[in-house]
Amino acid sequence: MQQLQTLRPFTERYDDITIEDAYNISLRMIERRVEAGETIIGKKIGVTSKAVQNMLNVHQPDFGYLTDKMAYSQGQEMPISEQLIQPKAEGEIAFILKKDLMGPGVTNADVLAATDCVIPCFEVVDSRIENWQIKIQDTVADNASCGLFILGDKAVDPRKVDLATCGMVVEKNGSVISTGAGAAALGSPVNCVAWLANTLGEFGIPLKAGEVILSGSLVPLEPVQAGDHMSVSIGGIGSASVRFV
Repeated sequence: MQQLQTLRPFTERYDDITIEDAYNISLRMIERRVEAGETIIGKKIGVTSKAVQNMLNVHQPDFGYLTDKMAYSQGQEMPISEQLIQPKAEGEIAFILKKDLMGPGVTNADVLAATDCVIPCFEVVDSRIENWQIKIQDTVADNASCGLFILGDKAVDPRKVDLATCGMVVEKNGSVISTGAGAAALGSPVNCVAWLANTLGEFGIPLKAGEVILSGSLVPLEPVQAGDHMSVSIGGIGSASVRFV
C-alpha cells in the first residue's frame, strides 16, 4: 500500500505563490487523477461558514473537484484509514443539477431553476498539509482539501424547503456534537452555489447538468477515525449516516 504523508505548506516553501498558481496546481492534480481513470462527477465549495473559517484561519471560500472515486452511498462503510491522512467530517447539503450553470451573472433563482434536488451529505475533508496549517493558497492547491463524501438516500425539491433556515443536527457515536442552519454558509447554500458558478465562470468552467455540488459545511469540522459513526439530520430534507473504517 502506498504510504500517505503530509507536506510542508506551499506558503512556507514559496513566498510568492498566488491563488491563481494554487488553482493551476489543483487542476494539474485533477488531470492526473483523470489520466489514472477517475471521472469528474461534480465540484465542491469549501470554507463557507464562519465556524470553519475560524477553525482553519482561512477567511474566503474556495472550490475543488469531485471524482467518482471519492463518492460513497448511504450504508457503505468509508475507508478513511486506508485513503485519508487527517480526516475531518462536516455536514452539508448537496445539490444535484439538471441544467448547466455558467457564470458570470448567475443568480439564486438561476441556481434553483437548474437544481434537480438537494440531498443531505457528509463530506470528509482531508489535508496533505502538515497539521492543517493552511492558508488559502494551500487548501486551493490541495483541491480544496477534498477527501471523500457520502450522500443520503432521500432527495428533495429545493423549492419545497427553506434552505436558509433549515436546521442541521450532527451526531457522533450517539451524541449530538453540533447544530447549524443553512444561513451558516454565506447566508444560504444557494448563495454558495451561485458564488461557485460565477467564480468558475471566470475560468471558463461550467457547473454541468448531472453534477453533484457540495455547498459547504453548516457546522464545525469534526476529526474522525476508524470505528466512529456519524449521522446528520437536516430539517425538511432528511438524513445521512456513515461508519468509518
